[in-house]
Amino acid sequence: MQDELVDRIYECSVMPEAWPAVLDEVAGLSGSAGGLLFSARKALNWTASESVADVFAAYVEDGWFGKCSRRVCLMGQESPSFFSEHDFWSDQELDADPIYRDFFRPRGLGWSAGTAVSVPTGDNIVFSVERAFDDGPIDSATIDQLNMLRPHLVRSALVSARLQYKRAQGAAEALAALQLPAFLLGMGGEVAESSPLASAAEPHVIWGAQGRLRLADRQADRILREALEALAAQSDDGVRSFPIRDSLGVPQQVAHMIPVRRSAHDVFGDSYALLFLVPVASDRVPSATLMRSLFDLTPSEARVASGIARGDTPDDIAAAGGVAISTVRSQLRRVLEKTGASRQADLAGLVGRIGATTPN
Repeated sequence: MQDELVDRIYECSVMPEAWPAVLDEVAGLSGSAGGLLFSARKALNWTASESVADVFAAYVEDGWFGKCSRRVCLMGQESPSFFSEHDFWSDQELDADPIYRDFFRPRGLGWSAGTAVSVPTGDNIVFSVERAFDDGPIDSATIDQLNMLRPHLVRSALVSARLQYKRAQGAAEALAALQLPAFLLGMGGEVAESSPLASAAEPHVIWGAQGRLRLADRQADRILREALEALAAQSDDGVRSFPIRDSLGVPQQVAHMIPVRRSAHDVFGDSYALLFLVPVASDRVPSATLMRSLFDLTPSEARVASGIARGDTPDDIAAAGGVAISTVRSQLRRVLEKTGASRQADLAGLVGRIGATTPN
């Protein structure tokens, strides 16, 4: 069931009309009445389960969206997680909040779990599930379930947001709408089609035999091959985000690869995966939020990455966090895997040199 839901989530990336049903299913997993997705870049776009669509149409059209502090609280969190009301407010504060008192509760709602992500492209994305007030707040076990789906939801929503929630009529239109270097790949890495901005990635991309895409960064190319093999084996390990470095080892792009599943083949044909590149190179030290949004780091993994960037040893990190050295080493292995770094020194260089470009 979980694998089928993940497939449907990725179907939504280019089939935005599928989002309401998927949001409804995600909400059902959490015992909620419905779910919604907001994205903002230069304009606000949103979609929701049919069960709560009328409520959130009023939320936007009647000006409640601009008054609501919930979105601001979510955007201010660095942890890649869903949060509930009690992470921010007491019961007394909720009782007095006009958004809850005068808008949500009179409509039978009043409890939620939400998550937000801001990426270097300038897209700000917010997901939430909305629960009936009479059913009580969303518990931590349910938050854990939602967090398992979060990386898939965010990647798919980023593509949808770039398409501005309009279904593409074909691969060429979809790739152009992304406004990023992007490639449709076959099982062996052969390029079926590329976006108009693909030429911007040429220093990092090598066109191999039979039209196969190769990456000049050997570590990134290895991750790409492994990801394609994992997709062929129907494994979620094929859904990856990883840095692409230049000849000096400086990260220039972060590659995101998502599978083409179900009805998405109606747009992308027989292609196997969509690979798109987000520019991230600058001289600024990245925020933890950026690192987490790019690589799906958990809060503990992000602390390890930050410690390594500061020059701390795993023993230092374990002592500062009051955890076992074995725990830190395990977290470090996960960070190395997620960022595509092979050594602690590579990780320190990566964290120290990734920053967000200013979006146009």
